[in-house]
Amino acid sequence: MNIGGIGYNSAYYNPYTNPDKTINGQSAPNECETCKNRKYQDGSNESVSFKSAAHISPEASAARVRAHEGEHVANAYAKASEKNGKVISASVTVFTERCPECGRTYSSGGLTKTIIKYPNESNPYQQNQKSLDAAKYIGSNIDCVA
Repeated sequence: MNIGGIGYNSAYYNPYTNPDKTINGQSAPNECETCKNRKYQDGSNESVSFKSAAHISPEASAARVRAHEGEHVANAYAKASEKNGKVISASVTVFTERCPECGRTYSSGGLTKTIIKYPNESNPYQQNQKSLDAAKYIGSNIDCVA
């Protein structure tokens, strides 16, 4: 069953990649000047890809941006494990836009937010919480095999 278009499945059909399709009477360009000149660059202080500006085609932008943001998440887990921390939350947002010249949609960038919790052993409240936790769990595990 074809939902969304006549002859094409709208989830997969992109008129800008079909050489037979025309836009305003002209054939669709392979890549317009705006898309050719678009560059991506990372603005964080982490050691990840795209530290220097690089071109990504609109078709590959979503995968490359997601992979790049995944590097930030991996760095958060590595940083947490170095100092006995725990990643509480890691969220990635990928932004999409439409090219004003050719109308293609592309991933315009991403944002990664991470929350890492580190134990503070010198904090008296933390020490008190640990002793309360220890008292709560004493005797909760029983070895039934013995």
